[in-house]
Amino acid sequence: MYTLLKRLLFGLEPARAHNVAMKALGPAEHLGAVRTLMRGALCPTDPRLRVRKMGLEFPTPVGLAAGFDKNAERARALASLGFGHVELGTVTAEAQAPNPAPNLFRLPKDRALVNRLGFPNEGAARVAERIAERRKSVKVPIGISIGKSRSVPLEPLSGVLDDYRKSFNAVRGVADFVVINVSSPNTKDLRAMQAAETARPLFEALRKEDGAMPILVKIAPDLTDEAIDAIVDEAKRAGLAGVVATNTTISREHLLTPPDVVEKIGPGGLSGWPLFARSVSVVRRVRARIGPDACVIGVGGVDGAETTLAMLRVGADLVQVYTGFIYRGPMLPRKIAQGLVREMNKEGATSLADLVRGAAHTTNGAAAAHA
Repeated sequence: MYTLLKRLLFGLEPARAHNVAMKALGPAEHLGAVRTLMRGALCPTDPRLRVRKMGLEFPTPVGLAAGFDKNAERARALASLGFGHVELGTVTAEAQAPNPAPNLFRLPKDRALVNRLGFPNEGAARVAERIAERRKSVKVPIGISIGKSRSVPLEPLSGVLDDYRKSFNAVRGVADFVVINVSSPNTKDLRAMQAAETARPLFEALRKEDGAMPILVKIAPDLTDEAIDAIVDEAKRAGLAGVVATNTTISREHLLTPPDVVEKIGPGGLSGWPLFARSVSVVRRVRARIGPDACVIGVGGVDGAETTLAMLRVGADLVQVYTGFIYRGPMLPRKIAQGLVREMNKEGATSLADLVRGAAHTTNGAAAAHA
């Protein structure tokens, strides 16, 4: 069914297609009876899928990544599709419009997207109000991604810290966890915040605001191994709950899309299948560096049970989908859950942890199956 719908949606300009999809979720967002029916049909119930991390319980390891629902307009509907958590935003202290259009592009041959949206949102305070109004009807943990307002320069650093504090304090009362986005390529100079000397005061500042709130940092796939180690060390030092790996990439290597088409699209963050191998590598390194107790969320190219399991087997506790959701459709969370359950049954696993420790599905195997 989604094959036909996808053909129609992909006939539209990407931003318009997203708006159509969001409108289609309207009935589920606003009608409790519709959500009840959806949850009954789509939400996994096998207790073996549950993940307990950061003091929270996730009914499945598969969540929705930040960026799809920037203003928390469809959180209830999206949760009813079978996601184990939803990450909303990215929000900023100041409301801001998207970067000039066109700012969103598809690369169908690569099952990828390029975006240079730049954190468009109604502002952290307004988005938090909307979440508060609907929070009780979202039956899974809610994460909120916070970023730097476009108008705030990187120097002096005190201004950036104040900007993040405003967003953090606006959303912390309605979030189950908060993700610090310092890795989008679409806000000028933002990625410089991943350097240890700037990440340290930011992490410390937010921990001082609320020492109990689980806080994670989202990092770029384009960091060197040494830079990954450095920011993970700062996250550990500050007592953050974990790391989200990874954001979109500025790399354009190994694409099937013709180079002239890619060049015409221009700058922006690339997401989807081409990012998978690098994201897996970063997740593996983060887990080795951060230790067993912190939460690691794997993002980048996850589009099925096999890629999910590959992420889990290199150290992710949870995974998130975004581009895979667009290419595979709204049944993706359910299909991943079903695939994981089949694997558990096949291997006689009594829990997801047992499956993760089981006979290996290699990352290379996942790549070959999806090539």
